[in-house]
Amino acid sequence: MGDPAGIGPEITVKALEKKDIYDACNPLVIGNAAVLSNAKAFSDVQVDINAITSVSEAKFEHGTIDVISLDNIDASTLTIGEVSATCGKAAYDYIKLAVELALDGKVSALATTPINKESLKAGEVPFIGHTEMLEALADSKDPLTMFEVRDMRIFFLTRHLSLKDAINQMTKERVRNYLHRCDEALQRLGVEDRTIAVAALNPHAGESGLFGHEEIEEINPGIEAAVQEGIKAVGPVPADSVFHHALNGRYAAVLSLYHDQGHIASKMTDFERTISITNGLPFLRTSVDHGTAFDIAGQGIASSVSMEECIKLAAKYSQSFFQVSQS
Repeated sequence: MGDPAGIGPEITVKALEKKDIYDACNPLVIGNAAVLSNAKAFSDVQVDINAITSVSEAKFEHGTIDVISLDNIDASTLTIGEVSATCGKAAYDYIKLAVELALDGKVSALATTPINKESLKAGEVPFIGHTEMLEALADSKDPLTMFEVRDMRIFFLTRHLSLKDAINQMTKERVRNYLHRCDEALQRLGVEDRTIAVAALNPHAGESGLFGHEEIEEINPGIEAAVQEGIKAVGPVPADSVFHHALNGRYAAVLSLYHDQGHIASKMTDFERTISITNGLPFLRTSVDHGTAFDIAGQGIASSVSMEECIKLAAKYSQSFFQVSQS
């Protein structure tokens, strides 16, 4: 359920009030029953909270939210909307248990709500965010992020770097490697036609060197190397059109070269329905792509649309992901 002081508990109870979530999967919350009860009250959500200690005790019935409740927060003294060391540590505890359940095969996928970087730091949690936690807890290396919104999927060659540093990472070998990783991720998600378009860096893909040489010297050679190794990749495709074509079904996915290139495209398409999928883990993980929203937390006004989409996407891909992982 994420940081107890953020909107995670609220969007969780709101999402699980919807019957179509239970039609898609058997949802189970890892969190705190008292915090969820408070969120239910100020959000005017009409459900029962079923506090349990193991997956086997879950009812999985619409109208009842099953929660494996950890006694790591005092809901009566919780201040919603503020940075808290206790909440940061609690959020980490929920993630740690969820990963353990996934690794044990007791749950099929994780759908995560927001955590707060300042609270994690205050709680002396040695990770800056979800991805770093999951990487360590699952003993995985360099997880690969994919966004999905409507029918468009976006991977990222680089993410949290300055644009100058990101450009220095756009090498032939990195492009080739990431195209292989993207293809593998799509295969695990059950995507059959895995054509990947690589977004260009410069206007008009550099216009044969008139607007930069990155496409000529690094990006295009990386694509050609991957194609020669059996990857269905095209590009570099000018960034002002590639996402439009992907949204309309021409490509299975786009490899965005840097953070904002792909983020802007996805969030302009549909901000609330942009969902993040973490590939490269031994289990499927989806996440809302927004923060703890401390400014509106506790007011009952947070939208649960992103959380609903996050859960549905986990359900959509979990069976294919499991089958490929076992083959």
